[in-house]
Formats: sequence, C-alpha cells, structure tokens
Amino acid sequence: METYTVLRHFADSWFLVAMALFFLGVILWALRPGSRVSHRDTAMIPLRNDSADACKNDCENCKCGSVAAIEVPK
Repeated sequence: METYTVLRHFADSWFLVAMALFFLGVILWALRPGSRVSHRDTAMIPLRNDSADACKNDCENCKCGSVAAIEVPK
C-alpha cells in the first residue's frame, strides 16, 4: 500500500472518530455546571469601565471621559 492510501484510510476512520470525541468533549466542558460564573464574568468584560475607576479627577482639565469628570450644567 502507498503511504497516501494508508493515511487516507486512517483519516476516514479513526481520526474522524477522534475529532468527533474532541468536539463533544469541548462542548461538554463549556456547558459544565461549574462554568456559569466564569462565562458570566467573561461576558461582562466589554461592559466594564475600569478606566473610570482609575481616574481620581486630580488633573486640572480631566479628559479621561469618566462620568465623574463630566460637569453637569446648573
């Protein structure tokens, strides 16, 4: 047998089974019961505003864009 034929038979049988098991394992790992908190924390990353917490508004003309730096007209 040629090398190509042997590798082709391996890819058509056992490697396909291995890829399917890996795919199912990744899905089960992502949906495990203990990962809810981790997924919720990761989903909230774009909504965090860490730069506003770091600003102390100590500069004379603060342009950091934090809510505390915006002056509300009276």
